[in-house]
Amino acid sequence: MHNNGEKLIGSEIFFECLRRENVEYIFGYPGGALLKVYETLHDVEDIKHILVRHEQGATHMAEGYARATGRPGVVLVTSGPGATNTVTGITNAYMDSTPLVVFTGQVPSSLIGNDAFQEADIVGITRPITKHNFLVKDVKELATTISKAFYLATNGRPGPVLVDMPKDVLNAECVFEWPESVEIRGFKPTIKCHANQVQKAAKMIAKAKRPLFYIGGGVISAEASEELRKLAIDQQIPVTMTLQGLGAFPGDHPLSMGMLGMHGTYWANQAVSNCDLLIAVGARFDDRVTGKVDTFATQAYKIHNDIDPTNVDKNIKVDLPVVGDSKDFLASLIEAMPKTKEDRSSWLSEIEAWRKQCPLDYAVEQDSLKTEFVIDEVSKQTRGHAVVVTDVGQHQMWTSQYYKFTEPRSIITSGGLGTMGFGLPSAIGAAFGVTDRPVVLFSGDGGLMMNIQELVTAVYNKLPVKIFLINNSYLGMVRQWQELFHQEKYSFTDLAASNPDFVKVAEAFGCKAMSASNPESARNAITEALAYNDGPVLVDFRVVRKDMVFPMVPAGGSISDMLLARLNPKTMV
Repeated sequence: MHNNGEKLIGSEIFFECLRRENVEYIFGYPGGALLKVYETLHDVEDIKHILVRHEQGATHMAEGYARATGRPGVVLVTSGPGATNTVTGITNAYMDSTPLVVFTGQVPSSLIGNDAFQEADIVGITRPITKHNFLVKDVKELATTISKAFYLATNGRPGPVLVDMPKDVLNAECVFEWPESVEIRGFKPTIKCHANQVQKAAKMIAKAKRPLFYIGGGVISAEASEELRKLAIDQQIPVTMTLQGLGAFPGDHPLSMGMLGMHGTYWANQAVSNCDLLIAVGARFDDRVTGKVDTFATQAYKIHNDIDPTNVDKNIKVDLPVVGDSKDFLASLIEAMPKTKEDRSSWLSEIEAWRKQCPLDYAVEQDSLKTEFVIDEVSKQTRGHAVVVTDVGQHQMWTSQYYKFTEPRSIITSGGLGTMGFGLPSAIGAAFGVTDRPVVLFSGDGGLMMNIQELVTAVYNKLPVKIFLINNSYLGMVRQWQELFHQEKYSFTDLAASNPDFVKVAEAFGCKAMSASNPESARNAITEALAYNDGPVLVDFRVVRKDMVFPMVPAGGSISDMLLARLNPKTMV
C-alpha cells in the first residue's frame, strides 16, 4: 500500500484507490487504452482480476457479485468497443439499482473528438443510464474522482457510475492524495425519515383492518429484512414482494404471499385489490406490478417509503410519502407502534381462502418433465438456502412462484430491463462473492446462448455454479404471448432445429454435464449437481415444450383479473 504524499503514476493511483475502497475483485478485459493499467496489474497481488470473455459478461458478473454481497461490483474495460459492450449491463444495473463502478480506458486527451482509433464518447453514451459519470482530465483529479464514484454508487439509491480514463492520464505522474471525506454538491440523500411522517404511518397501521406490506428490492439493499420480519409478525400484516424483493421476508412463513403483479400469486393480487392500507417499502410501483394503474389498490390508503424521492408519485399517487432509508423507516415504525393491536384474523382468513381458491400447483407425469417440478425440487433439496440466479423468461417467473426464498440476497435476476444473457455471467459473479451457499442458475436455452462464452470463465476458475438449463427449445415467453394474443403465429420462436447439444457444448468447454427428461432422472441429476463442487456443472432439463406460466395478467389489464389457465388446452404438448 502506498502512502499519501508519494509520487505515483495514474495506473498506480488507480489500484491504490481500489485498495482504499476494499475492492476484492475486478471483472475486466484488457485493451490498448489500458496497457499501462495491465502492466501495473501484473505486480498487484491483493486485488484479483477475473478475465471475462466479453465486456457485457464483465458488467453482469459485477452485478451478480454486487447483488450477492451488497458490495459494489467493479468493471475494467478498454476504450471504444470495449466500453460500448458494457452498455447493456450498465443499463440493467441502473434499472435494478445495483451498485457498479465501471472504469473505461479512453484514447489520449489530445485525440478525444478526433474520431481516433477505438474512440467512443462513452460519457455521452452512458449519461442517461448511470447515476453519474466522469471523464478524468488530469491525473491529479483521479483519486478524488474514484472516491466520488464509489460514494455515488453505494449511497442513496444504489446504481452504476462510470469513470472514463484517458491513456495519457494513466501514464502521467503526480503526488498521491487520498481524500479523507467525500462532498458532492447537490447529492445529499435523505437517510433518516421524518418523524412526523413515521408517526402518521404508525397510526394508520394501528387502525387498519386489512393492511398489506408491498416490499421491493430496496428493503434488501438497505439490509432491512430483520426489521420487516419483526414488524410484520408483531402486527400480523401479510407481506407480498416484487421480483427483486423476494427473500426480504421468509417465503415459507404463513404471512408471506409471494410475488404480486403480472405473474404473481392470485391471493397476493386479490389482497392488493381489497386491502384498506398498502404499505410500500423500497418499491417503485413498476408497471408489471400495478397492471392498469386506474384499478390498482383503489380501496387502499397508500404509504410509500423510498430513499429516492423521484420514485414517489411517479406511477401511483400515494397518500403518505416517507422519504428515507427503508431500514430507518421500519425500525422507526417498530418504535412508534402503539402497544394495542388490531385483530386481523378475519383478513388473514380471507387471504387464506383466496390461496385455496387458486393455489400454485402442477401435475407430475412420469414420462414428461415440467419446469415447475424442477424448480420445486431444487427448492426442496436446497431448503431455500441457495443463491438463485435466473436469466429472463418463463423460467424466471416459475422461479418466483415455486422457489421458497428464505433469506435476503437470495435471488439475482434482471427485473427492470429483462436482459436475456444476464444469467450465466451473473451467476459467476455471485459465486465469486458467496462461498458458503450453493449458487444455482436457472436459464432458458435462448438466454444461455447469448453469453455462453462465459462458461470458460466458470471452468477456468473452478466455480461450483449449478447451471440448470430449462430447455424447451423455444423462446418460451414470446411463444406464450404469440399463442395467447397473436393468433398463434409462432414467428421465429421455435429453436428446436437450430439449438446445439448443450451437454456436448458444455463438455467441450470442460464443464461437467448431464441431461434429464423425466421427474426421476431430474431429481437424481439435481442431487448429483448439488453435491459436485469441483467446478461448474450443467444439467440439460428437457422440459415440456409448450407449457405456459399462469396465473397471468394480460398487458394493460387489472391485476384483479388474472388468466388462470391457457385458453386452448389442446395446444399443450
